[in-house]
Parts: sequence; structure tokens; C-alpha cells
Amino acid sequence: MDFMKFFLFLFFPVFSFFSQTEWQEYKDPDGRFKVLVPGQMTEKVDSVETEIGLLAYHNFIFQEEGEGTDSLIYMAGYVDYPEGIIFADSVGLAAEFFQNTMEAAAGSMDGEIMYDADIQLDGHAGKLWRINFMDGQAVIKTKAFLVKNSYCFIQTISFKPWGASSSSERFLGSLKLL
Repeated sequence: MDFMKFFLFLFFPVFSFFSQTEWQEYKDPDGRFKVLVPGQMTEKVDSVETEIGLLAYHNFIFQEEGEGTDSLIYMAGYVDYPEGIIFADSVGLAAEFFQNTMEAAAGSMDGEIMYDADIQLDGHAGKLWRINFMDGQAVIKTKAFLVKNSYCFIQTISFKPWGASSSSERFLGSLKLL
């Protein structure tokens, strides 16, 4: 038993060194936010025609490869709404906006909202939620904020066993609004 303790003491730091992914800071090109991510993010802009006009959804994505990864997809992004559509300073309207957003997300993936909580970041109203989908085999965890006329979000998508992983929490906790 003492040999095993000695072995673990001696070699655990080596194993830990090789298993750790180097995280890097990513700042979006428009200077809206920065996050820590375990790889290089790529930008994708989706233009969607809505009742209020054409909206550009700016998504920044990193997808882990290989088995045993903590979170399969790390994503952050934002969409700017026309002036007067989002009232970030109105608690009631912000709550309704987040509720509609959560329900639309869950409905679009045939998922179930497992929990949600009101949060804030630098004085901006926000919401944290978790949706289980793919018959409970996958999890999407989201933090979202209203900043002036913009909806900003950060999320991880992972298989259920890793839904509350340290990597997911590190990414979600790293968001800084600029």
C-alpha cells in the first residue's frame, strides 16, 4: 500500500501534465466579449429573416475531437436587435425575453428545461439554464445576457455524463463582457 501511495505521489503530476489541455483567451473580432477556451474558435454568422427584420447571429464555436472529451462543443455569440425591441433595463421584459428564448431552444431540439436561474454579469440581466435533449443523452448549458440592444450568450453542449464537467464550468465562468 505504501508503494502505491509513493507511485501516485511521484507520477501523478506527470499524468496530470499530459492530460491537461492548454486553454487560451479568445476575444471576438467586434470586441464584445472574451472567454477562455481549450482550442481555436471559428466564427459563423447566420442571417435569419424574422418578423422584425433580418438578424445576424454571430456564433463562435470550438468543437472538441475524440472520445472522453468533457464538452463536445463550446459556443459563444450575440445578436443585435433593432433599437426598441429589447429593453435590457426592464426586469419584466427581460424575464419574458429569457423565458421565451429558453422555451424556443428546448422546443427546437425536442428537449426539456431541467432548471433555470436569474443571474447577472457586470450589472447586466441574465439567465442560466440547462436543457436535456436527445432523449436525455445530451445536455446544453447556457448563460445569456441582455446588453443594451444585444442578446449575448455562452454555452456548452455535451453528453449527459459530462454535463457539469469542470471544463464546461470553466468555459461558462470565463465570460467577460467588454
